[in-house]
Amino acid sequence: MDPLDKARETVDKLQLTFPVVYGLEVPSDADKIGAFWEERRKIIHATNFILDSDKKVVDASYSIGPIGRIVAADALSHIQFFKKRKAQSG
Repeated sequence: MDPLDKARETVDKLQLTFPVVYGLEVPSDADKIGAFWEERRKIIHATNFILDSDKKVVDASYSIGPIGRIVAADALSHIQFFKKRKAQSG
C-alpha cells in the first residue's frame, strides 16, 4: 500500500533484488488479491506470496496477525522445495 517513494526506500534499505508492489488502491486492490482490508485502522493485513520462475503463485499466506505469516526461513525452504521438484519433473 506504500507509495513509490516508500517502496524504493524499503528496497534500498533491505537491498531487495525482486519486484516490490506499491501504490495499492484500497479497498478495491485488497479485494483483488484476497487480502483483508481493515476499515477502522485503514490498513491492509499481511499478504505473502511465493512465485516460481514462471511467475506462478506456488504459495500464499493471508494473515490478520503475526501468526501464520511467511517468515524468511520458511520462504527459503519452500523455494528450495519447489526448485527441486521442478528440476526433478523437468
